[in-house]
Amino acid sequence: MEILNNLALGFDHALTLENLMYCALGCTVGTLIGLLPGLGPLSTISLLLPITYSIPASGALIMLAGIYYGAQYGDSVSAITMKIPHASSIVACIDGYAMNLKGKTGLALFTAGMSSFIGGTVAIVVLSTMAPALGEVGLLFGPADYCALMMLGFFCVSFVSAGSLLNGLAMALIGILLGVIGTDVNSGMMRYTMDLVFLQDGVGLISIALGCFGIAEIVKNLDAKNTLTPFNGKIKLIPTWGEFKRIIPSALRGSVIGSILGILPGGGPTIAQFAAYAADKRFSKYRDEIGTGAIEGVAGQAAADEAAARTSFIPLMAIGIPENAVMALMLAAFIVKGIQPGPNMIGTHPDLFWGLVASMWVGNCFLLILNVPLVRYWLSVFKIPYTVLFPCILFFCCIGTFSINNSLDDIFVTAAFGFVGYLFLRLGMEAAPLMLGFILGPMLEENFRRAMLLSRGDFSAFVTRPISGTLFAVIGAIVAWQLYAFLRKGKKDAALQVQAQHD
Repeated sequence: MEILNNLALGFDHALTLENLMYCALGCTVGTLIGLLPGLGPLSTISLLLPITYSIPASGALIMLAGIYYGAQYGDSVSAITMKIPHASSIVACIDGYAMNLKGKTGLALFTAGMSSFIGGTVAIVVLSTMAPALGEVGLLFGPADYCALMMLGFFCVSFVSAGSLLNGLAMALIGILLGVIGTDVNSGMMRYTMDLVFLQDGVGLISIALGCFGIAEIVKNLDAKNTLTPFNGKIKLIPTWGEFKRIIPSALRGSVIGSILGILPGGGPTIAQFAAYAADKRFSKYRDEIGTGAIEGVAGQAAADEAAARTSFIPLMAIGIPENAVMALMLAAFIVKGIQPGPNMIGTHPDLFWGLVASMWVGNCFLLILNVPLVRYWLSVFKIPYTVLFPCILFFCCIGTFSINNSLDDIFVTAAFGFVGYLFLRLGMEAAPLMLGFILGPMLEENFRRAMLLSRGDFSAFVTRPISGTLFAVIGAIVAWQLYAFLRKGKKDAALQVQAQHD
């Protein structure tokens, strides 16, 4: 009953005309920013942060939050239609773009929008009911526990890769090697920079993503003289009842996974999308179709992405610790307005806390109303001749890459990865495992070294801690299951060969 009273207070605060306007503005700007390659909520919030000085505290925070989770949906549009992802929509390039090539673009975009709504709704329920308790759970994770969590993430390679497991592991290893380029966090030494100044901070995630996915796909299309499927005005937008029954379980799984991983520092939408995709590959009834244009590959990723974006506010508001760079900017916005996020925030600023939570659900409705009717307009991109479209895409890729560090070197790095990504496509190698290795590799290394320092080199710390011990037990179970499935498949294939010889 207390939660209902708190939510009533929040909606009373969020449904004022002024806050509704700021929420709608944030969602609209976030969606548009998500559509542009390379540009994301981090750069946008950085630019708009000075403007919030003249805006009331509640309106400013509601607007900035709307930009963040609005961008999470917008980036799936560019990933599905043109295979140009942001960090949180890399997985959407697999099945979403495959659906696009099959002429199911409208269905893919509608699925992404509806699944985002489901993921956001589940996350808001989690946020409103368990924020203080879940914030404390995030503090229970130590370096050994995060190391085990990252190791578990690497086992997603077998699910993310649409090709052979060996190719997936090889690409993940390349991603890990790319992740160690730059300055060592602990020693300050330069690693694999080849004395190039612009590599001292490492290779940018956006440069790799835009190069290996966006530019590589453009070069592939030009090389094969392919163009985007013409838009004839007749599209399938609303799923059938059978497709609805496939979307809902996947979206709910992704919502739960995203809500959990959004709480953990270092988690968030980027890792949640891979975990949701791995879960669909394992538990979906149609797992054999995932990777070739299955609707589950879009639904689970979109729900996890949106859910993690919202639950990432839990450690910020409950314990005052930002879990990623965007949340660090949100912390700065709180402080600028004279508000200190933490355990006392709910008691000292209940109207602001519950108003922000309620505004997320209002923003969820805004995004659904804004984006689903606009699917037909997103598809109008196919009316543009490819000879005009691909230079525009390259232009926005360059602008997005340059805007991160204001450096031309980043554009050259992106172009280089575009060439590398094209070679991977010609060799039949998936780029998604590479991105997974690049994201998790540095996090695994950092937490492993911290765990070794805290335990004075004692490896038993990884199995004696309850959380890490449980996670490693799960990893062991997954390995055992994979070996069993491999041996069982080998026996089945051998029996089929024997039967074929007798026939």
